[in-house]
Amino acid sequence: MPVPWFLLSLALGRSPIVLSLERLVGPQDATHCSPGLSCHLWDSDILCLPGDIVPALGPVLAPTHLQTELVLRCHKETYCDLCVRVAVHLAVHGHWEEPEDEEKFGGAADSGVEEPRNASLQAQVVLSFQAYPTARCVLLEVQVPAALVQFGQSVGSVVYDCFEAALGSEVRIWSYTQPRYEKELNLTQQLPALPWLNVSADGDNVHLVLNVSEEQHFGLSLYWNQVQGSPKPRWHKNLTGPQIITLNHTDLVPCLCIQVWPLEPDSVRTNICPFREDPRAHQNLWRAARLRLLTLQSWLLDAPCSLPAEAALCWQAPGGDPCQPLVPPLSWENVTVDKVLEFPLLKVHPNLCVQVNSWEKLQLQECLWADSLGPLKDDVLLLETRGPQDNRSLCALEPSGCTSLPSKASTRAARLGEYLLQDLQSGQCLQLWDDDLGALWACPVDKYIHKRWALLWLACLLFAAALSLILLLKKDHAKGWLRLLKQDVRSGAAARGRAALLLYSADDSGFERLVGALASALCQLPLRVAVDLWSRREMSAQGPVAWFHAQRRQTLQEGGVVVLLFSPGAVALCSEWLQDGVSAPGAHGPHDAFRASLSCVLPDFLQGRAPGRYVGACFDRLLHPDSVPALFRTVPVFSLPSQLPDFLGALQQPRAPRPGRLQERAEHVSRALQPALDSYFHPPGTPAPGRGVGPGAGDGT
Repeated sequence: MPVPWFLLSLALGRSPIVLSLERLVGPQDATHCSPGLSCHLWDSDILCLPGDIVPALGPVLAPTHLQTELVLRCHKETYCDLCVRVAVHLAVHGHWEEPEDEEKFGGAADSGVEEPRNASLQAQVVLSFQAYPTARCVLLEVQVPAALVQFGQSVGSVVYDCFEAALGSEVRIWSYTQPRYEKELNLTQQLPALPWLNVSADGDNVHLVLNVSEEQHFGLSLYWNQVQGSPKPRWHKNLTGPQIITLNHTDLVPCLCIQVWPLEPDSVRTNICPFREDPRAHQNLWRAARLRLLTLQSWLLDAPCSLPAEAALCWQAPGGDPCQPLVPPLSWENVTVDKVLEFPLLKVHPNLCVQVNSWEKLQLQECLWADSLGPLKDDVLLLETRGPQDNRSLCALEPSGCTSLPSKASTRAARLGEYLLQDLQSGQCLQLWDDDLGALWACPVDKYIHKRWALLWLACLLFAAALSLILLLKKDHAKGWLRLLKQDVRSGAAARGRAALLLYSADDSGFERLVGALASALCQLPLRVAVDLWSRREMSAQGPVAWFHAQRRQTLQEGGVVVLLFSPGAVALCSEWLQDGVSAPGAHGPHDAFRASLSCVLPDFLQGRAPGRYVGACFDRLLHPDSVPALFRTVPVFSLPSQLPDFLGALQQPRAPRPGRLQERAEHVSRALQPALDSYFHPPGTPAPGRGVGPGAGDGT
């Protein structure tokens, strides 16, 4: 429906330039071109099918530049539509290939060959227009006389009148030829919006302010604008009068657009996409992005909006080491959202993972084949490089790099190099990829590890038999030998103690020192403690999310336990996650593993998988256990140091020591922890840090 002139003036302003916009009369589209060119507009729209790029066999016309201009298409003197005029500038690209006879003998070619060079050039130029919810494609036929055909020179332009668009809409225009000889040109333009639609921010919330009259009925729609394909509607409602619509910041993504229109027949719809440059919207987009495995060799990136990304395969070895990109020999592949992709693999393997980068930063990493093929395997990946004259070289991929085989290095792959080469020659390795430059092979090494352990156990049995014989010969010293043997066994058990991953919120440096003291005290027990304080370099290399995922997976696979150490800052973060589904931005350092771990910890609690795998803890005078969110109290939460015996008993299950021994260990940990507690709660000359912060904070008395 045409828009009254006063509404257009509100949107465009009353400057002399705006008021002098050219007015077109009548609903018909038209085209005109530069002097010397002839052009014709097809009577009807065509399908928008660019097709593949084909090589040009001679000089061709190609679009080189797009230019737009706003005009008015008026149905009455005071009722006009906003219209986009598009000018396509053309140039001659390509050249005639010289005939072989002319190159060889320097003579003139046959006159029949010269004739096409004096002919005019023709082209079919396609203009594609998209402004939600409208999409059109028109075809312009252009002819250039032979006198204007000069290689690499502009021949003029062809102008199309015009594409109608709504106020506030985002217009996207493409141009290419049929057939298509070059990459299509594209241009995006934001049209002015009506002043009664405004977007404002209030903390973590976003307000849509619609300042219309009380009697005005209008529709409001939120949708995801897609570069390719139709937009995806998200929300729609019919409203009346002035409104303020509140959106949560977690709902924002760059392609979230707003459409408003009066509830009248054939009304003009106003579109605005205000979040394209919002940093929070881009963070939410990557949080919502997922990799989905379709078949054993095909997958896609699922995300609300299009995004610039590239993907490559990497090799994830067991043990928590960083996933090692297989580039080279493989290469990075450009990723399009919702487009099926395939890596050139002959076979798949559970240790193969997909890394997705954007602007040279790792955004996603998933081992897509681990669910269908089982857990990670202790295999060695061999890289075969092929050179000229059938030259081949082999190396084994390790965390320290690619170790050449055979090698005299002290790495595991070097020690097993002879066996790996034998397995490769006998066909016992799985070939994952192959081309002219090289190949990838996955070789199992479990049997060699088991063989080494078998020899070690045999040596232990022989030693035990010899020791028993000595004890029989020297009964008087039997008790002393047994006592020493018992101590050795206990020491070995301590060295192989249960794994414990300690997670905490880095509220301040004093609290970090307190956490470090607790972790050091627990290491004196039969526990293998992992905490980000001791892995800062590794965490910086991997990123907090990747580091936590690797540590959590290794700890739980070994039957260990994850310790959630609650503080006022941790409780605040958990409450925000439970309320909003994502933590609000705040002053957190780059090594805050607790913040990074919440996205993985919460599903275990929500799905009932936490008991037996997680325990909670807090410090007596800093936080009361009742202040911990109820969801996390589904596992035991201990107050330290008052409940140290129970806490240590939960950590050392299922083989908990005797009560007397447990009490002794608790006293040892308490003594080691007390100086750090005193320093934290009663530093000389200053009030205790953390006092009175957050729910349940004690008074320090």
